Amino acid sequence: MENIYTYHRLFIFVNAVFSSMGCSTKDAEIATKVLLSADLRGIDSHGIARLNGYLRLWEAKRVNAKPEIKIIHETPSTAVVDGDAGLGLVVAPYAMKIAIEKAEQVGTGWVSVNNSNHFGIAGTHAMMALEKNMIGIAMTNASALVAPTFSIERMLGTNPIAVAIPAGKEPPFVADFATTTAANGKLELLQREGKEAPIGWVQDEYGNNVSDASILKNNGSLLPLGSDRQHGSHKGYALGSIVDIFSAVLSGASYGPWAPPFPAYVPMPVDMPGKGLGHFFGAMRIDAFRPAEDFKNNMDNWIGRFRNAKPIAGQEKVLIPGDPEREIEKIRMEEGIPIPQSLVIELNTVAEKMGIEVL
Repeated sequence: MENIYTYHRLFIFVNAVFSSMGCSTKDAEIATKVLLSADLRGIDSHGIARLNGYLRLWEAKRVNAKPEIKIIHETPSTAVVDGDAGLGLVVAPYAMKIAIEKAEQVGTGWVSVNNSNHFGIAGTHAMMALEKNMIGIAMTNASALVAPTFSIERMLGTNPIAVAIPAGKEPPFVADFATTTAANGKLELLQREGKEAPIGWVQDEYGNNVSDASILKNNGSLLPLGSDRQHGSHKGYALGSIVDIFSAVLSGASYGPWAPPFPAYVPMPVDMPGKGLGHFFGAMRIDAFRPAEDFKNNMDNWIGRFRNAKPIAGQEKVLIPGDPEREIEKIRMEEGIPIPQSLVIELNTVAEKMGIEVL
């Protein structure tokens, strides 16, 4: 059973939760906007379904509701930001804004972040650059739930990559994907619904492919993009490693198996080599490479040609990265956002705990 809520109603609810945690008016609004962008774009695993997780991190004193986010090192085109243990939903937009400002000044901007937390969907942060006619890049390391190819030990996070590229008449190209076969949030949704996971998403503690969506609670692990060596898991492993190094090793955050876990009940790793989770952002001014209008005309041509590629029999058309999310966002802004009944019950428990109006 699902309940339908307007974006406005969910915004009021989520904003009230973040405000009750002690976030400033500005930060609560930023966090709410970023969080709900996932629900709007159909990435339900990273939206309001994660709200209770953020609250638990705050209750465990792992999230600072009033962070003093600051630059701790910089050059004309680069910076390192200390998130002061703030919500990644707030820290990430702060850092991406710096990357954009640097790109405005010198052509490109690159910002790494330490001492942060889970930042929602990467695509929202990358898309900030589109407003300035720039290419945006965003990535983050995450809880160690992923076993490298040939391993049964959890060493990496789902470590997403997002790239947003403006076009002219066509909508922008927006790629946003985990470097695992599936994001952990999708497993959580399956658990709520009592469903099994497709084979290739997870393995048990011995390295056997299984369909148990709860296997992570029993020492199982997520699999890198590609599922197994024969299908390219070594490539997914490499991609996840690149994100971990750019986001955490480069910034001074904790990396690999030492990345702070998202579930507040999971003990923090011992001997952590850095501070908090790490992110990495990039912004590139198109005219730092070629005239922007020429580039966007070529992007329109690129998008049009790919969109009109001959489809497999039975398929309607070839999609461009960002197409499904944009279409879902339009529908959900008009018709509302579906929330499973089990999640509504969980959120109303949160509301009662925080003394705010229930959904």
